[in-house]
Amino acid sequence: MPRRQSVPEPPPPGGILWDIAGDVRALLALPAALTMQVAHPAVGAGVDTYSVFRTDPWGRGERSLRSLQTWVYGGEAAADEGRRLRELHRTIQGTDAHGRSYHALTPAYYAWVHATGFPVYRHARQYFGRPFTPAQERQLYAEWLQVGRILGIHDRDMPQTLDEFWPYYEKVLADELELTAVAGELVAVDRPLPPPDRGPRALRTLWPLVLPPLARFRRFLTIGLMPPDARQAIGLPWTEAQERRLRRFGRVVRTVVPLLPERLRYLPPAREARRRERRRQGRRTSRSSISNLRCS
Repeated sequence: MPRRQSVPEPPPPGGILWDIAGDVRALLALPAALTMQVAHPAVGAGVDTYSVFRTDPWGRGERSLRSLQTWVYGGEAAADEGRRLRELHRTIQGTDAHGRSYHALTPAYYAWVHATGFPVYRHARQYFGRPFTPAQERQLYAEWLQVGRILGIHDRDMPQTLDEFWPYYEKVLADELELTAVAGELVAVDRPLPPPDRGPRALRTLWPLVLPPLARFRRFLTIGLMPPDARQAIGLPWTEAQERRLRRFGRVVRTVVPLLPERLRYLPPAREARRRERRRQGRRTSRSSISNLRCS
């Protein structure tokens, strides 16, 4: 009989990703990870040619966020989403700005896109929450590897321990990253951005007034929440005054967000998954109590 291939499972309820991936604070760090991804010439070229981030930025962002939430909170749907993404990337290929051929599913490129999440989560945590302990960092990395398996990344293509990850990460920074055209666009303050096609109508009306300060704030967070070594490798400026501002902002965020009710603190997929898990745990507790009564 043919051997049945095992289906990778998402990170477990109660894990670190279960707690942080759906927290609204994660939204603040996503642009830093995206910019690190497209600072790789192959990834940047693929996004430049195939992505609709210029023409449909809001829809593109919503779809990406929904996909990411499915990897962590989607249960059985997580593996299906991973397969869908790989199928979507099969036709993405071309030539980068240096004349080198690329394919989106080349293991080194596909793994780098995923790898950026870990150092960004780790760095942003220093501002928006209590920094991870060494044990928590190892757990977070193990869970991130688990997500990588959902995306179809083989263990041989990603460092399997933190001790192996950092030399790999530093090598990519030193040998590959640069301020690509797309990375430059993501931190630009004068890039045209259409008004959101969802949300309050007043926001669309006031968009010409809202966009300039929003673009400056986006650049500030994108560069500030990028690990300093990545920021330096890409060639993005950052001053001590900006660092002090980011730390002040971080103090406000890490004080206020934990006080919010769950419906405001967590994104919808995370809220629903957490509710399902509480119901499941409640049923398990009830069955255990009934069993104990029968045995007593």
